[in-house]
Order: sequence, then structure tokens, then C-alpha cells
Amino acid sequence: MRGRLGVVLSGACAAVLLAACSVGPDSGRPAVPDDAAQPHLQDPAPPANGTPPTPTPGTAQTEAAGASPHPYLGMWVTSDGHIRQELLPNGRYDEARGDRQSAYTGSYRIIGDRIDYIDDTGFTADGTFDGDILHHGGYVFYREGSGAHRRAEEGRR
Repeated sequence: MRGRLGVVLSGACAAVLLAACSVGPDSGRPAVPDDAAQPHLQDPAPPANGTPPTPTPGTAQTEAAGASPHPYLGMWVTSDGHIRQELLPNGRYDEARGDRQSAYTGSYRIIGDRIDYIDDTGFTADGTFDGDILHHGGYVFYREGSGAHRRAEEGRR
């Protein structure tokens, strides 16, 4: 009897191990290719001011599959251009400050008009989108090249 129990337990352990290997890291969901699912991007809520964000062409991996890119992907800049933050389609961001490229890097998640950041050192922050404007960390960012960005640049002159 003891030998059969060992075989049954060994089989159960193998089944648990196989099941654990079939899910993606830290997700509890089956692993999927990066371009098949982008859980860091959720459908955006309409902006509070009613102005839809300007889509950035060619920034989402899903675009090749015929889906529209997420409207918040792309480059966001302060009116003086000192801080430049790129939201990449793979759930990562890269922020430059002045001449310092990649001053801050990490991951993000967008739900509705809210963005949550976690940088590679573990620091967390958040922000809120309002059309082509992003409020984050006490700064106002503008989608690079948008009407809101041009108006902010003109206001600085």
C-alpha cells in the first residue's frame, strides 16, 4: 500500500509542477505572447474635458494585427521639453530628463484615464490623462506634437 501512495503522490506532484509551468510569471494566467495580450493597457475612459486623445500611429504591437493602437502610447513631454516620457507598447516606460537619457525606467498599467507606474527601483507613482494632457508627479505632460503641446509651448514664449 505504501508504494502505491508514493506513486500517486509523485503523479500529483508532477501534475502540479506542469500546471505551474504553464502560467506566465506573477500572473496566474496562461502565458501568452506579448502581442497577443497587453494587460497593462485597458480601454481608456473618455477624458474629463471631452477631447479625445490623439492616437500615436505605429506604437502598438497590436496595430500589425489590425487593432488600433492604445491612444495613450507614445511620447509625453513637459512644455519646456526637459522631461520626456515614452510609454512603450510592451508595458514599459522610459523617461529622460534634460541630457540624461533613461533617467527613470519601469513598467506601467493604464486603466481608464489613470496610469500607475512602478520604476525599476520599486518606487511607485500615478497619473491621470485628460485628452492629450497627462498629470503625473506634480508635472503636466503633453502628447508630443498635439495641439495641447503646441499651445503649452506658445504659452511659454
